[in-house]
Amino acid sequence: MIIGIVNADFEPIIPLSICSSDGKVYPQEAIVDTGFNGWLSLPPDLIAELTLKWKRRGRAILGDGTECVFDVYEAVLVWDGNMLTIPIDEADSEPLVGMSLMEGYQLTVQVFEGGHVELSQLNMV
Repeated sequence: MIIGIVNADFEPIIPLSICSSDGKVYPQEAIVDTGFNGWLSLPPDLIAELTLKWKRRGRAILGDGTECVFDVYEAVLVWDGNMLTIPIDEADSEPLVGMSLMEGYQLTVQVFEGGHVELSQLNMV
């Protein structure tokens, strides 16, 4: 189970642990974004600090209908106690957790400042 909190801007925030290319683990908070179907986005300065490995270019259609091209990296993330190797989309924004990373989980958010955010793994058969 992953537990977080709703901040003053009504954003659901959860803690993450991201591994740098040399294996050090860095704590990071990220916003849960149900409108983002990717895995995780990180800003360029954090990607550089973690020295993540570049994998490819990606394309996305944004909420306003415009298309953007971005770099995709690879990182190891500690997710609910498990080590996952996932794609990281570079974005000039706060770190965002997308729907692909939350697949197989139930998201519960109490929408008020200080509200409880919970991601719990589903028993899918």
